[in-house]
Amino acid sequence: MTTDAGEPSFTIDELAARAGTTVRTVRFYSTKGLLPPPVIGARRVGHYGAEHLSRLALIEELQHQGMTLAAIERYVGQLPPDLSAHDLAIHRAVVASWAPEGTETLDRRELERRAGRSLTEEDVERLVAMNVVALDGAAYRVDSGLLRLGVRLLDVPFSQEAILAARNVLIEHSRAAAHELSRLLRAEVSQRAAQDVKSLSAHMQPLVVQALLTAFQRSLREELQQWLGASQVGGSS
Repeated sequence: MTTDAGEPSFTIDELAARAGTTVRTVRFYSTKGLLPPPVIGARRVGHYGAEHLSRLALIEELQHQGMTLAAIERYVGQLPPDLSAHDLAIHRAVVASWAPEGTETLDRRELERRAGRSLTEEDVERLVAMNVVALDGAAYRVDSGLLRLGVRLLDVPFSQEAILAARNVLIEHSRAAAHELSRLLRAEVSQRAAQDVKSLSAHMQPLVVQALLTAFQRSLREELQQWLGASQVGGSS
């Protein structure tokens, strides 16, 4: 089912089935504030959308990373309330990238299953160019934390050159940010025991990543709004 705006709409049973969980779990997350309330339609039936599905996927990934329910509540509670399903999918991709040893060797069938779609040779070449996939004889070495994001980029109407240029910009600036943050943290923990430093680092990593991602999304949205506003003004003159 879709709404008048063309957005997908699910009953709670359909949402649970798509997310691979139970109705009881969906209701439990709702009582904890991890899911926004559904839109109440005819006959008092609640309708859920793509945002709810993306939030459930994010919660699943956070659990996979070993976060407790309390930690998940804090993480989700710090997210901006207006995040779209696309924004939440990016957060999930970043969360998945926290895991060490994220590279797996897969055959073509398993690669496509993980990607959630069939892949053409051109698709694979683009994933290779993005360093999401690497050829390993007849198999593929896959960065599982980036695979979903890479697959989503296959549908972006940009040239491969533009995507790679954007990737290089992000890597350059993220390294600079990581260096500065590392310098600040080293100054704070220089007198602490090694085990305390390791514990603090593990605790801070998801918080820092979330802060960087949220700040970047807001800045990018503002840049796009300014660009689109300027374009509209220029087109009307």
